[in-house]
Amino acid sequence: MSPIRKIAVMATIFVAVFVSNVDLFVVNVALPDIGHDLRGVSLGSLSWVLNAYAIVFAALLVPAGRLADRYGQRTGFLWGLALFITGSAICAAAGGVGWLVAARCLQAVGAAALLPTSLALMLAVTEPQRRAGMVRAWSSVAGVAAALGPVLGGLLVQASWRWVFLINLPVGVAALVCGVRLLPRVPADRSGSGPDLLGAGLLTLSVGALSLALVKGDDWGWSDGRTTGGFAAAAVLLAAFVLRSRRHPSPVIEAAILRSTPFTPAAVSILLFTLAFAGETLSCVLWCQDVWGYSALRTGLALAPGPLMVPGVAAVSGLLTRRIGPGPVSAAGNLLFAAGIGWWPLAAGLAPHYATAMLPGFLIGGVGAGLLLPTLAAAGAAALPPHRFATGAGVMTMARQVGSVLGVAVLIGVLGTPGTPHEVLAAYRRGWFVLAAIALLAAGAALAVRRPAARSLEPAAAGVATTAQAGPPRVPGA
Repeated sequence: MSPIRKIAVMATIFVAVFVSNVDLFVVNVALPDIGHDLRGVSLGSLSWVLNAYAIVFAALLVPAGRLADRYGQRTGFLWGLALFITGSAICAAAGGVGWLVAARCLQAVGAAALLPTSLALMLAVTEPQRRAGMVRAWSSVAGVAAALGPVLGGLLVQASWRWVFLINLPVGVAALVCGVRLLPRVPADRSGSGPDLLGAGLLTLSVGALSLALVKGDDWGWSDGRTTGGFAAAAVLLAAFVLRSRRHPSPVIEAAILRSTPFTPAAVSILLFTLAFAGETLSCVLWCQDVWGYSALRTGLALAPGPLMVPGVAAVSGLLTRRIGPGPVSAAGNLLFAAGIGWWPLAAGLAPHYATAMLPGFLIGGVGAGLLLPTLAAAGAAALPPHRFATGAGVMTMARQVGSVLGVAVLIGVLGTPGTPHEVLAAYRRGWFVLAAIALLAAGAALAVRRPAARSLEPAAAGVATTAQAGPPRVPGA
């Protein structure tokens, strides 16, 4: 493959991955405008615009990757991108929240097929000695999307919230056309059993039932039969998922991965951090627009400093990890993130004072995220043998998505439906304290992350490359 064609292939892959990642962040900023336009929609119902995507994506990530293994990574990538574009078009045309949520599910199916196959295709055209660096570049796309997403979402919402989805069409179609013409054909691997689609369905229903109970608990009453029934259903479905995973030859989550002591606490810490992060992001969007009266663009700019802190701090986190180990570094990051959230209930009031009330929290939290995210991702990957790196990275991605669902649900449940301005202030303060407490739990889990013996992220990344030669990776990196 010529250098120019290789660059074009990489550009096609990175554009598609960026579009599917940035969608998570632009929709957050657009949520209040969606609610205003689709009149009569409660905040609890609106939360499913975010949660439906995350639930379906988390449950289908591994099965979609394994289907792509069997029927071709190129085919999986192109079909995934086509489904994501189609879902975006339906979202843009949706006249009610039901259609919007259904279309978000379709987007998630596409993203679940697109992300794992993009990594395999990228590694297929990369020289072995450069694959570790390309894995890091591929993984960094999510960070770039987090930094640019709120601002981009604010700009698009200035025209209409529908442009948050319409913008995916020209970019996605261009990537699709280039993909059809340029992407290599990676040999399919039809060995082994098919993916556990029933297990994926059980996981979807379990997380969905838990999210429903959390979101509607304040409206129904926490002791109401519907609420307790939702929690009970989530527990029963989760137990069924665990039993199914033990018996299926290709489960959604392999038990061997969870037996790794450094990996499991890292995944738990990532889940709890993402829970706090998702709640924090949504709470700040709602606070800035509904309480302070900010426009969507101003809200996006207000949220940007936190993610912008991450890349610079992440570059330093590796040096600290080598000196004191991943556990203390990631725990310190979670503590700083908790301190950032904890700033707001102490400093924020009904009058808008961004520089003193909100900005310090974003900066402190951004430093914390920069310390913990790369440290936990590297520690979790390095704890596994090379042939399990791709699957382990997929479990990390699932943990982030489940955390995102629970974070939105917890925030909506804690906020409730306050009436007077002082009730609103009290509700947000309560929500921020709860999220800060969850970040403290993430710090506790991070302390259990030990330094893996005689292994680093480099050989783990090389293991992804080896897997790509023998048969493409099944799931994406963190």
